Amino acid sequence: MTDETRKPVAVVTGAAGDIGAAIARQLAHTHHIAAVDIDAAALEHVVAALKAAGFEATALTCDLTDPDELSAMATAAIALGPVTVLVNNAGAAAALTLHAMTSDSLSRDLSLNLEAALNTFKALEPSLTGCGTGCVVNIASVNGLGTFGHPAYSAAKAGLIHATRAIAVEYGKYGVRANAVAPGTVRTRAWKDRALANPGVFDEALGWYPLKQLPEPDDIAGAVTFLAGPAARCITGVCLPVDSGLTAGSTALPRTFTQSRDFDGSSHE
Repeated sequence: MTDETRKPVAVVTGAAGDIGAAIARQLAHTHHIAAVDIDAAALEHVVAALKAAGFEATALTCDLTDPDELSAMATAAIALGPVTVLVNNAGAAAALTLHAMTSDSLSRDLSLNLEAALNTFKALEPSLTGCGTGCVVNIASVNGLGTFGHPAYSAAKAGLIHATRAIAVEYGKYGVRANAVAPGTVRTRAWKDRALANPGVFDEALGWYPLKQLPEPDDIAGAVTFLAGPAARCITGVCLPVDSGLTAGSTALPRTFTQSRDFDGSSHE
């Protein structure tokens, strides 16, 4: 079977997590999914579900911070067919504060959240540039756009947003588009687990968001699918927040302010 007859491949990293699995499900309608994750058991579950739904998918277990494993993953993905889409979704946060940060936690945050994404792009560069319509979607975070804790993770995500623009500028001549999606709080299993310990956790989070609803994993996947699709063919170099308005401005204003001012700024004091 030649590249012309094989289904294009979308590489989705962090595919065993809620957001990665949702991205894989949506892209599977148009692509063979090369699902990548370090968690082999969880990854096999995601791929089995895709195959049961009639989609083409392959599990590629990989530690993206290991150069040898990354190289082997890229070779295996390219062997499946022309890689036209890369979604750098893998990520995790270590230290919550600068005070708690160590040199080891800093290295972990930078390695997985920034270096792995760039190295994965470079590993798949020949296929992404060779197809003429390559697309990279980097899953960043609102933490890369503002100060919300996890400073090293946030710095890595800010770097990822800049790297997205750099790819868009340098590789546009090859037909490659690069965009980022910046989620805020998403209703993933991790957050739902927190709700078991603290039933009010979502209400507390919503206090910061102008739009009083939080995204589900499918909302992030929908943004990725749009940016990877033909409707976005002239969109490149942007960062799209999917954050219920958090980066537009928080409604969690001091109580004295909200009591004394109306929306037109007139004083009620």
